[in-house]
Amino acid sequence: MRGTAKLSKSLDDRLITQLLLKDAAIRRGGRLLFAGVSLELAAGEACALTGPNGSGKTSLLRAVAGLVRLETGEIGFGDLDPAEARGDGLHLVGHADGLKSSRTAREELAFWSRWCGGDAIEAAAEALELTRLLDLEVRRLSAGQRRRLALARTLAAPRPLWLLDEPLSPLDARWREGFGAMMRRHLDGGGMILAAVHDPLPIAAKSLELSA
Repeated sequence: MRGTAKLSKSLDDRLITQLLLKDAAIRRGGRLLFAGVSLELAAGEACALTGPNGSGKTSLLRAVAGLVRLETGEIGFGDLDPAEARGDGLHLVGHADGLKSSRTAREELAFWSRWCGGDAIEAAAEALELTRLLDLEVRRLSAGQRRRLALARTLAAPRPLWLLDEPLSPLDARWREGFGAMMRRHLDGGGMILAAVHDPLPIAAKSLELSA
C-alpha cells in the first residue's frame, strides 16, 4: 500500500465537524426497524454500527445521507443546513459497490470522483494499488478489487464524513489492515466515520448497537 501524500485536498476547510442523531426511528415496509437511537460524533471520531441482519444498519446510514426519511427524531450536522452538509460533506459507500460492470475502472473512478467534486483520481488509484487495473472493465475485477475501487472515491474527492456499509467484507487481511490505516489518517485529519459492520473495525471507535 502506498501513501496518500499526493491527495491534494485537506479537510481543514471542509464542512461537517459534527453528526448528531437524536431519538431516531425508522419504519420500512410497515415494520419499525428501531426507535430511540441517539449518537453524537465529533471530528476525529468513528462509530461502529452493529446489530443483526434486518436491524436497520443500512437504513440508518441512508437516513444520515438523506435517502431515507426518519419516522421520528432528528439528524443534524452542527450548525450546518442538512442539505448543504449532505451535498458537499459526506460519502456513502454501500454494501453493494454501485459500479457499472461495462465501464472501465478508470471511467468509474473518474465518474464518482467528479460527481463528488474531486480530481485526485491517479493518487487515489495509486494509494489503493489500482493503477494497473484502471483500463480493465469492472466486470473483470475480483470482489476485493471492486471494493477497493468503490472506496477509492473517499480519497479522490475528500469529504469529512464517511458512511460505510460493511467496508471490509470482501477485502483480504492485507487490505483490511491497509484500509484501516487510511481510516486512521482520515480521523487524524479531522474526519468522521460511521460504519455498519459485523466484524470489528481496525480502528478505535465508539459502538452503537441496533436491535432487530
